[in-house]
Amino acid sequence: MSLLIGSTTIGLILALLALGIFISFRIFDFPDITAEGSFTFGAATAASLIVAGVNPLLASFIAFLAGMAAGAVTGIIHTRFNINPLLAGILVMTALYSVNLHVMGKSNMPLLSETTVFTWIENLSLSWSGADARTIILGWEVAVKDLWLLLFCFLVIVGFCITLWWFFKTNIGTAMRATGDNDQMIRALGVNTKLMIIVGMALSNGFIALAGAMLAQYQGFADVQMGIGMMVWGLASVIIGEAIINDNSVGFVILGAVLGSVLFRLLVAIALRWGLNPNDLKIITALFVFIALILPGLLKNKKLSFKRKANA
Repeated sequence: MSLLIGSTTIGLILALLALGIFISFRIFDFPDITAEGSFTFGAATAASLIVAGVNPLLASFIAFLAGMAAGAVTGIIHTRFNINPLLAGILVMTALYSVNLHVMGKSNMPLLSETTVFTWIENLSLSWSGADARTIILGWEVAVKDLWLLLFCFLVIVGFCITLWWFFKTNIGTAMRATGDNDQMIRALGVNTKLMIIVGMALSNGFIALAGAMLAQYQGFADVQMGIGMMVWGLASVIIGEAIINDNSVGFVILGAVLGSVLFRLLVAIALRWGLNPNDLKIITALFVFIALILPGLLKNKKLSFKRKANA
């Protein structure tokens, strides 16, 4: 049970990553590879500031702004210099590797002895529930501290989901969605589509960097390699969410991204629990993504086949 609770907590943290990928891939149809660099950029920025004595919440907010800056650079390279979106993301991601090393000053920065956001939650749990407090859930004994961390991440994600849903109902958010759906039409209405793309990429990578900052604080370290494969992870979460919730409205798609992130993390945790070699984790991740990509089409074809047989 502790493994499931911990995996769900990480899944909720990485839901921020899924929301960022949702903005770039689903709203703008922009294959943004910057995600793998901005994820680490957020972790490196937050970790460096926390070690320097900065308030963890302020450090996380600055990490969010750092991710926005990285995403804005990708958007500018694409819109102002007419560089292919994929290449623009690769350029910024490659540059961010060196930037992250400069930010941290080394390849790995531990945070176990530092005060983070999750340290506050653990201290709150300690003051309210006592040291090493445990409870029974479905017959399994779990630490109350883990439940507090899970509740905190859940409330944070709920807040961000509501904010994002509200944002896409505003004029700017609607203009962003229209830019992704039909840029020629919205351009004819006087909207600066290039600006919308830049702002959208900034917002997307801001969420991704914040996910990196939160994960670094939860795991107790920031590493220059921690962003590798995160774009695939986020994309898989979005695709799995779409398969679970078959509704294209903004609110349900956002909810689906969060559910997909949690489910994907649970699948990986179960695979590791069953004895999967950690060296094969990326292979399993790729396999899960492949299944998530082809499953909706297979289900759709089966439904069509059943309808044809019923009509015949």
